[in-house]
Amino acid sequence: MNVNSISGLKFVLFIFWPWLVNSKGEQNRLLVNMTLVQNATALGAYCLDGSLPAYHLHRGFGAGVDNWLLQFEGGGWCNDIKSCLDRSKSNHGSTRYMNKWEVFSGILSNNASFNPDFYNWNRVKIRYCDGASFSGDAKFYNGTSLLYFRGQRIWQAIILDLLPKGLGHAKKAMLSGCSAGGLATFLHCDNFTSYLPKNASVKCLSDAGFFLDERDIALNHTMRSFYEGLITLQGVEPNLNQNCTSTLYYPHLCFFPQYALPFIETPFFILNSAYDVYQFHHILVPPSSDPRRHWDHCKLNVTACDTSQLNILQGFRIDMLTALRDFYQNSTRDGMYINSCFTHCQSETQDTWFAAGSPRIHNKTIAETVGDWYFRRNISKEIDCAYPCDTTCHHMI
Repeated sequence: MNVNSISGLKFVLFIFWPWLVNSKGEQNRLLVNMTLVQNATALGAYCLDGSLPAYHLHRGFGAGVDNWLLQFEGGGWCNDIKSCLDRSKSNHGSTRYMNKWEVFSGILSNNASFNPDFYNWNRVKIRYCDGASFSGDAKFYNGTSLLYFRGQRIWQAIILDLLPKGLGHAKKAMLSGCSAGGLATFLHCDNFTSYLPKNASVKCLSDAGFFLDERDIALNHTMRSFYEGLITLQGVEPNLNQNCTSTLYYPHLCFFPQYALPFIETPFFILNSAYDVYQFHHILVPPSSDPRRHWDHCKLNVTACDTSQLNILQGFRIDMLTALRDFYQNSTRDGMYINSCFTHCQSETQDTWFAAGSPRIHNKTIAETVGDWYFRRNISKEIDCAYPCDTTCHHMI
């Protein structure tokens, strides 16, 4: 089974001058050039096809010159040779196919009006080209095809490249990511902290990365089986949280955030929709569980869901909140923002991160809540009421 990203839902205009201009003539989105990690070969850190890993760095300024925000790119996974070979010939498996300029918006914006708390930090977008949320360490060669499963080494190579560029003396830092990149944040949060000065304020944020270990509508563990194949193929298990894997009877379950989260020592913020579109389409109702396609209309338009389907979706929300109960109730250092929008990834898009019409819970935007949490200005644990009560949502379906 090949679970693909929903990147087709994102439309990005790539034009080759440093600023993008909106309809009002305001210069508010930045394009940042790619940096290839030339020293990655020393670590054996390669994308699936053997190309060099990469990131995009936009320097901080003013009071933010010593602060760093690293953002993992998302884009699904591959869990068998065929899907990984296909991926190696795309922009999610090779830097050769990637656009060399990346739009920095939302949490990556350098405009105080659009990103009030992090606009002047050093901001880094880490490109995704391994297919295992930066966690694998293996290689495949059958005499014809060669694949590098080196996500863990890519992560290390990029960190080592950034340390002498200023990350090594950071005063404040945050590791974040969206989707598969949000999952990578759970997997690498404490490791990120270990590279930085002891007196630095280091925290982590996962956006749309809280993938549930949930049975689908046919009562199959479709996502668990998918991850098992991925973990075996890409040699992930040794890189999972060792405190987690030594506790669970099935160590591979530590790839799921709900099992790894209790063992993360660094302050953490979870941004997620309770009706995450990716999870709705691939975990709760994967194509394999709906061969007669009864859910097609509901998947395309939530207002087309019948009562039974809505009840199942409400059950998924309850299961997510149940998995987060201890995190919500017992932690004072952590934060969360669980809204009821049919969406996926909200920190990188300006309209959902911080704008006049952004989603709100108790009249607070995502950016305001994350900022309050990071800087300890206020309690930052927001849970939305159940669909369809939220009228501020930016639904993708």
